[in-house]
Amino acid sequence: MKKNKVTSSDIAKAAGVSQSTVSMVLNRKYNVSFSKETIRKVEQAAKEMGYEIPKRKKPKESKRDKLIVVFCSNLTNPYYVMLLQGIESRAKEQGYGLFVCNTQRDLRMEERYLKMMPELRPLGIIYTCNPSHCFMDMVEELAGEIPIAIINNQNEHLNVDAVELDNSKLGRLMARHLLELGHRKVAYIAPPLTTRQKQRSKRVEGFLKEFDAKGLKGNVIIKAASEETDEDVPNIDSEYKIGYDLTKEVLKEEKDVTAIVGLNDMIAFGILDALHEEKYKVPGDISVMGCDNTLFARMHKVSLTTIEHFVVFKGRDACDIIMKKIMSQNSTYSDIQPISTYHVEYEPKLIARGTTSYAKTKISSFSKNITNNSKRKNNK
Repeated sequence: MKKNKVTSSDIAKAAGVSQSTVSMVLNRKYNVSFSKETIRKVEQAAKEMGYEIPKRKKPKESKRDKLIVVFCSNLTNPYYVMLLQGIESRAKEQGYGLFVCNTQRDLRMEERYLKMMPELRPLGIIYTCNPSHCFMDMVEELAGEIPIAIINNQNEHLNVDAVELDNSKLGRLMARHLLELGHRKVAYIAPPLTTRQKQRSKRVEGFLKEFDAKGLKGNVIIKAASEETDEDVPNIDSEYKIGYDLTKEVLKEEKDVTAIVGLNDMIAFGILDALHEEKYKVPGDISVMGCDNTLFARMHKVSLTTIEHFVVFKGRDACDIIMKKIMSQNSTYSDIQPISTYHVEYEPKLIARGTTSYAKTKISSFSKNITNNSKRKNNK
């Protein structure tokens, strides 16, 4: 007859303790304390009864988490949220998770996150803007071990994969639209135009080039926020306030401006509110233009003229680049690892809506011509 296997319940009865006590004593649960006498009784009963502690199954080595890290400089601007939406939609399709590092344009935070990467060991890293220059060596070194894609300003020289944005081209498109509508005296409102944020300056430079080609560069008033603005942690209305406050300044200083441009849509929303508060009609008195074609720009009550440069698609493309790099690492073609650099760029498009129209002077001359033509007909 086969002998019944000794259980922890049997030992508990023999030692006069609970089954949970037997389990904790025999499994060496050091975070729970028992008296020496209790431990002795349990161990002795187990030995006498020939009890064998079941061998623990070694946990299988868990597969490396399918994680992609995304560096964002500012999550208060819908532009970055749109980029994240594009990245996440593609990552989710492929079973990847995201870890978002919001640097808030703080060098210390950016450095801290970069130093976390070797320990975090993501499968890929996406920068939604150019890395700070002082960390480019660190980023390029990381790119040798982890696939990295940057959604960057095309004019920056980077030895990594990139979804490129020609900010100068965006500025030129904005300027051409206003020039075609007869605007000759305009204001351009921007966040701080620092060397760290070259993409902003490139957008302004592109705008100025078009006016310069018409001999009107001196008619563009550039209003940029102070550098301290970038040093503060961005609030949800930081860029909106830049547009609002600097528009108030423009209206006090300049009386013949026929259009005000915001470097992005958030700034343009601030411009619109400041004009409304000062009783200016848009676009009857002053035209307004933004850039990025964010969700709010499309709303009927706003109907903001802006530039579409396919932000969500850029996020998806950046994620696709990471996936391709991961696949090339995991597939064996030959003894030589292929080296490839991806560059993707979209052609921006003007979205003309209800906040831009012909400049007042042009409207006046157009109306005058109609009146004169009518008088001539009546005289005949």
